[in-house]
Amino acid sequence: MSNEVRNQRTIASEATLKGVGLHTGKEVVMTFKPAPVDHGYAFKRIDLEGEPIIEADASYVVNTQRGTNLEKKGVKIQTSEHVLAALVGMDIDNVLIELNASEPPIMDGSSKFFVEAIEEAGIEEQDAPLFEYIVKDVISYVDEESGSEITVIPADKYQVTTMVDFGTKILGTQNATLKHISDFKDEIADARTFSFLHELEMLLEHGLIKGGDLNNAIVYVDKEISESTMKKLEKAFNKEKLSVKPNGILDNLTLHHPNEAARHKLLDVIGDLALIGARIRGKVIANKPGHYVNTQFAKRLQKIIKNERRNYVPKVDLHATPIKDVNAIMAMLPHRPPFLLVDKILELSDKHVIGIKNVTMNEPFFVGHFPGAPVMPGVLQIEAMAQTGGILVLSTVPDPENYLTYLLKIDNVRYKQQVVPGDTLIFKLDLMTPIRRGICQMQARAYANGKLVSEAEIMAQIVKVKDK
Repeated sequence: MSNEVRNQRTIASEATLKGVGLHTGKEVVMTFKPAPVDHGYAFKRIDLEGEPIIEADASYVVNTQRGTNLEKKGVKIQTSEHVLAALVGMDIDNVLIELNASEPPIMDGSSKFFVEAIEEAGIEEQDAPLFEYIVKDVISYVDEESGSEITVIPADKYQVTTMVDFGTKILGTQNATLKHISDFKDEIADARTFSFLHELEMLLEHGLIKGGDLNNAIVYVDKEISESTMKKLEKAFNKEKLSVKPNGILDNLTLHHPNEAARHKLLDVIGDLALIGARIRGKVIANKPGHYVNTQFAKRLQKIIKNERRNYVPKVDLHATPIKDVNAIMAMLPHRPPFLLVDKILELSDKHVIGIKNVTMNEPFFVGHFPGAPVMPGVLQIEAMAQTGGILVLSTVPDPENYLTYLLKIDNVRYKQQVVPGDTLIFKLDLMTPIRRGICQMQARAYANGKLVSEAEIMAQIVKVKDK
């Protein structure tokens, strides 16, 4: 299984589309805008006061009746899935989607036009690694009522298979598979949304598809059409004459694929699972998918990922030859015993560092903290992490021995577990932003016994020592 990590991506320039919302029938202008690292996908309602932003997050799903609808503090986004599918399908991670209405334009009922807009805008690589959730166990969600089921299993890349069975003669069982996300543009993006005649009649009665015309939805005729119904449809779609084709499709649409319905369901799955907020390395198998089961599965997976990330412990070989032993550390840092609080550096890149400290009863602070109940002071855990971070920042200059590192700020400090004699502390520090003018901001975490023991955001500055 490949462990290669790619960098995050955004679009190189803005891209604007105009159209109508399928359910609202309102003219809408939508603009894709570049976004910074770790931004993810978010919608911005520029037609509302304060221009509120709704993140594409499973926790904001409020309704899946006709598409996946989000709501945050009373602000709504309807039918988000086709736009999100296009972003995932084009391997874009960070985008702000500006809208002057509650619903993106339906276009032709697929993701094709969104994909073309993204291509035109161009793709820009960003200076931060992408987080990808690697599936290690089988995870499933079953909706007992509908018989729908979604499962994800381990695989070496993101793959999706959909199996649909509509229980009608005109559209029976269909399957579709996306083996690689790079095939999305050619194999999935142009699969259009569809509806059955019996659903269409109900939607028309309730005034729910004002923006619908026969160029943005395939209508499968699953029952006899009475003359009066046909007249209603002709009026609704502003057509003089409608007919049913031999393949059971209303009017003159030609299918892009024999299994276009299954491919569109696959498109919906990709769009709905974008609400997890993380890329997945695994194979998704969706049997009779729909927006409800898709988003319930997204919520479950999101919870599992958040929990795992919170409890993530770096996998390091404590017996491996260190990149820097204590002598090499002392050649870089000015600290000396008893205040040198890092023993080895096991990993070092331009963006992260991993170091360790073996905590023994010989530590001088245990004399007074506390007699009979030795516990390593939390402030010294932070100091140990800061020293480890000092190695990271000093490794960016050619003569580290001529610099000192000073702490500027410590934020969001949390202590989770006690550290006692006999523990081996593993420190991992990651740059939060690129180092500028010798100032670096790091996310620092300390682990022991397979658990997170403390964490903090540390800002430090390296300063050149003046010649004596």
